[in-house]
Amino acid sequence: MREEDYRAAKAVKLDTLADVNDLGKPWRYEEDGMTVTRTCPWSPPGCHPVGCGLKLYVNDEGRLVKVEGDENHPVTQGRLCPRCIALKDYVYNPARVLTPLKRDRADRGKAESWEECSWDEAFAIVKENYERICAEYGPESIIGMSGTGREGGTMSLYPTMVFGTPNYCYMQSGYACYTPRLAAAAYITGTTYAEWDYSGALPGRWDDERYELTECIVMWGKAPLESNPDGFFGHAVVDAMRRGTRIIQIDPRVNWLSARADIHLQLRSGTDTALAMAMLNIIIDEDLYDHDFVEYWCYGFEQLAERVRTMPPDKAAEICEVPVEKIYAAARMYAAAKPAAIMWGLAVDQKTDGMQNSQCIISLQAITGNLDRPGGQLLPGADAGHNELGFGYKECIPDELFQKMIGMAEYPAYCNMILNSQVDRMLETLETDEPYPIRMGFYMGDNALTNCSMEPKRWHDALIERLEFCIGIDTFMNASIQATCDLFLPIATVAEREGTVFTHYAPCTVTAGFMHKAIDCGNLPSDMELAYRLGKFLHPERFAKWANEHELVEAFRLGVEEHGEYFDRVSQCVVAQVPIDYYKYEKGLLRPDGQPGFATPTGRVELWSTAYNQFGEDPLPYYLEPEFSPVSKPELVEKYPLILTTGARTTAFFHSEHRQIPYLRELNPNPIVEVNPATAKRYGVADGQWVRLWNMFGECFMKAKVSEIVDEKTVHAQHGWWFPEEDGSEPNLYGNFRCNINNLLPNGHMGKLGFGAPNKCLICNIEPVSESYDTDMDFVWEKFGKLV
Repeated sequence: MREEDYRAAKAVKLDTLADVNDLGKPWRYEEDGMTVTRTCPWSPPGCHPVGCGLKLYVNDEGRLVKVEGDENHPVTQGRLCPRCIALKDYVYNPARVLTPLKRDRADRGKAESWEECSWDEAFAIVKENYERICAEYGPESIIGMSGTGREGGTMSLYPTMVFGTPNYCYMQSGYACYTPRLAAAAYITGTTYAEWDYSGALPGRWDDERYELTECIVMWGKAPLESNPDGFFGHAVVDAMRRGTRIIQIDPRVNWLSARADIHLQLRSGTDTALAMAMLNIIIDEDLYDHDFVEYWCYGFEQLAERVRTMPPDKAAEICEVPVEKIYAAARMYAAAKPAAIMWGLAVDQKTDGMQNSQCIISLQAITGNLDRPGGQLLPGADAGHNELGFGYKECIPDELFQKMIGMAEYPAYCNMILNSQVDRMLETLETDEPYPIRMGFYMGDNALTNCSMEPKRWHDALIERLEFCIGIDTFMNASIQATCDLFLPIATVAEREGTVFTHYAPCTVTAGFMHKAIDCGNLPSDMELAYRLGKFLHPERFAKWANEHELVEAFRLGVEEHGEYFDRVSQCVVAQVPIDYYKYEKGLLRPDGQPGFATPTGRVELWSTAYNQFGEDPLPYYLEPEFSPVSKPELVEKYPLILTTGARTTAFFHSEHRQIPYLRELNPNPIVEVNPATAKRYGVADGQWVRLWNMFGECFMKAKVSEIVDEKTVHAQHGWWFPEEDGSEPNLYGNFRCNINNLLPNGHMGKLGFGAPNKCLICNIEPVSESYDTDMDFVWEKFGKLV
């Protein structure tokens, strides 16, 4: 596609794309006496922004009776995970909250203390406390706590425009979930996260004349089949494998893909950066790199080559505990494949040197010439995104207030990049009131004390002690809201809302999807609708330019100011493939000034990073041995002899969600820790036996799964466990702390720029226990199986 054609295509409104992407079915139609509504969900029921195609079947009583995959969707093509299939059980679950709830602060932690209230009363309670706390402490005393989200960047509306605070906070140490990769990509390439090009945006998909089939994919700490991570449709990997794509798997665990990979590097957890440096060393030393791309589009290649010579393959093999010949084979296979891609996952983030690991992976993508080429790494253009991250900052967060963001002084690379307060500093601020007190909070689709906060009891105590008022915004009561909140505001599920979903969080959009309301379970608002209504109630001047939430959607998510019926019109396409182009760096499509190159100070991919250097970090990659490992802490090996890794996804759950859905709970009724058979024998652990896991930070109880999924030195624990069928009052809080692997994970061990955390590379011990905590599935079915 010529440059002028590309620019014209990007300027086309989505209503034109609706005609181009007509897939043969209207957005709503009648079938077998039922109304079928096509939609593309984000969440709930909990998922990343994949926008899988759903068909929602509603009977003449207005009730959802069946969910099927939408074969008209160009990418997902009718395929669904169990979570979407069980949507009916989510929507009509008896535990779902359908009306606002209130209680006194003194009654926090008492499950029976909630009482229903009207929306008018709920908004009045918010206004009274908000104005009081702002008057006494200032808007900076408010913390917005988010999870992976219910409708993407919508969450940024709450802290900026609704409450006017600079302190938006994802409560995971080092925000070690996507952001180290995102920040590294932004600082090194000038654009956001480089995704594998799986032909999702091309009308002909795999057979499109512009596409080249990927010869080799390196799956680096990523399990796409279980999680559809970061907006990527996982089964596209299987589609490619059927066409001949080969797989290199880098993961301490064995999974479906690694069992079918050409090469599986089962490295010691947390040593990925050493492996990446060695692969760079081999590719450079054996002259396997793309000379033209390096010469014209890379900065600092000679310095990078010199640095990676400090990590020869033999040294990396010893560090990573993998055969050196496998490192050579993987580097050569990746470099020789044209095109090739690296899918880098959460494991890249969850180590202290996560930014360096990302730096190496980006360097591998660059020096092999795989950036922004068909079948390689797809890069977003200069016009990417939908103005979500900074929406409302200019109008509502003056610079003086912005500079008060917690962590800004110590971690400017973190705070300025993701517009979040630095989470480890936020915890310290909650505990000490330094540099100022935090007195109000609100959760947005977040069960932080169960899922994403390290040392959750420490967060629990700080939030209870410091917050004078706290709001929970969600679909179900959870342990975090039960422990710390005074007001619960319920929201709609995907079957009850209108909205948008852009793959890969909007910057690297492949498809634009639309959510359509098919049913009504109490006239509940979507996240966007709630933000609009509450924001207009608190600050009518900030929302005066939009007459309703539709117009806000048009400006916020669609980037247009055509107030009125634009959303209604374009949403009827259900899903639209967004035009893309390749080799944009040659055409001036990556830089705001329209010049060729990358949007970095040097105009090139910065293998020697000027941004890292500016922030006081080494501009070249380096390996850090995990702070808590058998190598770095040999004196603790006898006490904590096992390597602990956590967080691999399951098909049943999305983080801490779905534990009250019996069909999904049956798939995974108890929290599992995977133990190698030899290790189990050594510690006297039987398959299916409950065990105690502990280290210097805490303990938890899990059920052993004895399997060769992990090696003899490693155990892997599931995350996000709570038990909604149990007593929700303090101190039990639905069993929140009993089986919570985050008890064993620390805060405050991030990298120099504030990113990264050692969640997947710690140490621990294990022992069998005589107690049994087995889930009574009969009780789960009795409590949650009879749908409302």
